[in-house]
Amino acid sequence: MSAPLCSLTLHLPDEAATEALARQLAPLVSGGQTGPAGACIHLQGDLGAGKTAFTRALLRGCGITGRIKSPSYALLESYKISNLYFYHLDFYRFSDSREWLDAGFRDLLRDDAVVLIEWPERAEGLLPPPDLLISLAYAGEGRDATLTAYTARGQTWLNAIVPPPLTAPSPRQAPPGAA
Repeated sequence: MSAPLCSLTLHLPDEAATEALARQLAPLVSGGQTGPAGACIHLQGDLGAGKTAFTRALLRGCGITGRIKSPSYALLESYKISNLYFYHLDFYRFSDSREWLDAGFRDLLRDDAVVLIEWPERAEGLLPPPDLLISLAYAGEGRDATLTAYTARGQTWLNAIVPPPLTAPSPRQAPPGAA
């Protein structure tokens, strides 16, 4: 993979924060705010780290309605809004790095589509660099999300993301009758 251009790490204390981050990214990848629609986003993380939850929230933020299924068994789920295609791929079940090529998925990697790939490391360097790599890691009850831009488009998106506010601990309440 080529060298990253920039990176941003955010703490996501809960699923709502993960969904909020995805909703911030949705208008950026679907076009209008920062240029033409289209994206290639790779999602990495352990099982249960939130890759599919993030993807569902991003697709909802882009206007996808109806059921959004995980492609764990089908390998690919596709959606369309107007003239924009969305492809959600999951390489978890691949045992050979070339399986994604044999399945014909290379044809889906177009600049004018939004392509989200879970478990890209299963393709062992055969994929072109993504616009954005999102790595999710367990951090206590929440997750740490590291977003790494590999293209100018990805860098533009990182510059547009507003980190969530830090939550301050709630003040302790004084006992009744205390002055």
